[in-house]
This record gives sequence, C-alpha cells and structure tokens, in this order.
Amino acid sequence: MKKLILALLAPFLVSQSLLALVTIAPVEIGDKPGLSRQAGLSLETKRGNTDKQNYKASLRISYDNVKEYVTWAEISAEYGESNNRKDTDKAFSHLRHIRKSGIENLNYEAFVQLQNDRFKLIKNRFLMGTGIRYKLFSFYGQDKGYFWLGMMNETIRYTSNDPSENNWRLNTSLAYTSKISNTSQLSYTFYYQPKINDFADFVTSNDFELKILILRSLHLQFKISYDTDSRPPQGVKKYDFSQTTSFVYEF
Repeated sequence: MKKLILALLAPFLVSQSLLALVTIAPVEIGDKPGLSRQAGLSLETKRGNTDKQNYKASLRISYDNVKEYVTWAEISAEYGESNNRKDTDKAFSHLRHIRKSGIENLNYEAFVQLQNDRFKLIKNRFLMGTGIRYKLFSFYGQDKGYFWLGMMNETIRYTSNDPSENNWRLNTSLAYTSKISNTSQLSYTFYYQPKINDFADFVTSNDFELKILILRSLHLQFKISYDTDSRPPQGVKKYDFSQTTSFVYEF
C-alpha cells in the first residue's frame, strides 16, 4: 500500500522544490459543496547589490459531498537561489479524508503525506495517520476552535549518513479561526507530535495566517511559521522560522 501511494505522489516531487498549505484554516464538511480548487503563488526577485530569487506554488483540490465527507489533496513546492547558490529546495504532497462520526462536532480523519527538504537533509518523509477532530466551540460561525488527537507512522530517509527512521508518533493539534470581516480571516494552528516511546523526541509546528479578499476570488495571504524538531539530523538547526506573502486564487 505504501509503495502504491509513493508511486502516485512521486511525480509531484520529482525535480520540485515543503511549502505550507494554501491555507491553514481547518476544512469543514459542507463549507464548499462539490468540487473546488485553490491555487497559491509567491514570487520574489532581487537584482543588483542583492541577487536573489524565490518561487513558491501550491494547489489544493477538494470534493465535499456536504452530508457525509470531504476529501482534499494538495501539492506544494518551493525553490530559491541567493547569489547563484541554491538555498531552498523542498516539496510537499498531502491527501486527507474527513468523515462525520454521527456525533455532533466530532469527525474522523485519515491522511497520507510525502515531503522532502534538501536543506533539512530529508530525502523523503512519508506519513500515514488517522484520528478524530472535535470542534471545541463556534461563536456565531465567526470564531471556531478545534482539537485533533490521533496517531501516525513516520518513515524518514536522509540525504546524509544519518540512519533512516521509522517512528510511531502521537499527533495532537489545536486550531483557531476567526472571520474578522466579510473579506478577512485570521487562523492559527499548533501541532505537537512526540514519539510514542520517547516523548523527548518531538516536532512542533506553529502557523499564523491572515487572509484578505482583494478582488472577487483573489486573496492576499500573510503567513508566519515557526517549527521545531528536538532531534534533527546532524548539522541541521532545531528550528525554522519563515514569513511569506502570497496570492491565493479560488476557482
């Protein structure tokens, strides 16, 4: 099964560069009935005293049958050079299925994910996981809070001499989204993923996002991310910080 999924996702990663999701706001059943798509793009070019270029792109496709489930898939890529030296090269593919449980505010979720990151020495990192997501609150549909609890299997192969890993991790998450106005939305997501047999080995992720509608289906997105890995490969820092400005188009 794992080989089949890798084969299906691999074409998206060949010669590509981990970009964050098009949007971090949790997907809900019934939000966008039928087939929908979102594309994100960020470009940066500098010439003269500073010679730099950076490209980011992301595409999400989802299908929502409204009554029972929503399924979505996303591919993302990022590539960058500074003074003619490559400094960013990473990619990300994700497939997720969300289904109602029959209990109000409680959904089942399952996902697979494949990513690589040359500058974190990750040749590929494959995840398979499942769990439950509970909506903690919803104030007039404007402010929503969620809690996720699940398990996932993680397989990592490195480009360095570090040995490959196969881990079982607890997968926990808190998410908050607020509709500030009819044209803007603020979101925050926190992930904590410790190894089941060694809680001192963990990864965390913090993502803040402000999404503003500027024209019909075109949005301007501001995002800040701070990720940590308590035990990264040798020579790799324990944290990563980034802030990006992107255009997101829904169609």
